Formats: sequence, C-alpha cells, structure tokens
Amino acid sequence: MSGVPQRSVLGPAVFSTFVGSMDSVIERTVSKFANNIKLSGAVNTLEERDAIQRDLDRLQRWAHANLMNFNKGKCKVLHMGQGNPKHKDRLGREWTDSSPEEKDLGLLIDEKLNMIWQCVLTIQKANRILGCIETASRSRDLILPLYSILIRPQLESCIQL
Repeated sequence: MSGVPQRSVLGPAVFSTFVGSMDSVIERTVSKFANNIKLSGAVNTLEERDAIQRDLDRLQRWAHANLMNFNKGKCKVLHMGQGNPKHKDRLGREWTDSSPEEKDLGLLIDEKLNMIWQCVLTIQKANRILGCIETASRSRDLILPLYSILIRPQLESCIQL
C-alpha cells in the first residue's frame, strides 16, 4: 500500500523482482514501471471484455497470494477509440472508475491520445516560475541564467509533444 521507497536504488529493483512473477498469470499486455502496473488490450467483443476481466481477477488473486494490496482508489480505466462501449470492470469486489484522462509517467494523456493539455499545463508552470523570477529581480544578469536553469527545461520537455 505504501509503494516503492523514494530516492532508493534498491527499492525499485526489489519491487521489479517481486512483481516479475505477475507476467505468468496474465494473458493480455501488462506494463510495469516502478510501482505502476498497467493492463491493456483491445476490447471489440464480449469475449475480449471477459478476457480483460479474467486478467483483472488473476491480478487480484496474485496480489492476495503475495500479501499485496492494490490501491483501488488509483486504479482507473482509460477507454480509447471511437464508439468504445466503455465496459465496466471490477478489481476484486469493487468496480473500477473510468477516467477521460490519466497521467502516465508524468504525461497527461486523454482517451483520444491528445496531449494538448500537457502543453498547456507546462506553459502555465513555466509562467508561474517566470513570475517568481521577475518578482525576485529585474536584473538581466540574474534573469537569464535563472530562465536557462528553471524555465527553458520545462518548455523543452513539451517540444516532442
């Protein structure tokens, strides 16, 4: 429930080793990074919907057998594609919430794979930092280095998007 220890070299390695056996019980694609686990797959038929639910049930049994709990408040479903019927899924006895957008590895992604809001949020953050810099000093000799260190990396992270 507490996740991977932050700023630890050993924590993520131990967690990766611990959850490595999870792959053997899942039919669909499962992605793991640090303490995040994503189950994904196309659902065009009732059989595919049932396959996803079976994988969720297997994940729940695996977690129970390994004395681990999923933080069900953080478990979300991101339905993608036009005409998606948005089936409801369960993790254990609880229904998972659906979300129109999710943050994944620091990127905000919506159900249409549109990342415009990621750029908007990045620009807002850069503007807040710029406001703090301008409030602290009007000296060009101080603003330029602070801009290069604090603001430019924020904006450059959005270039690929």
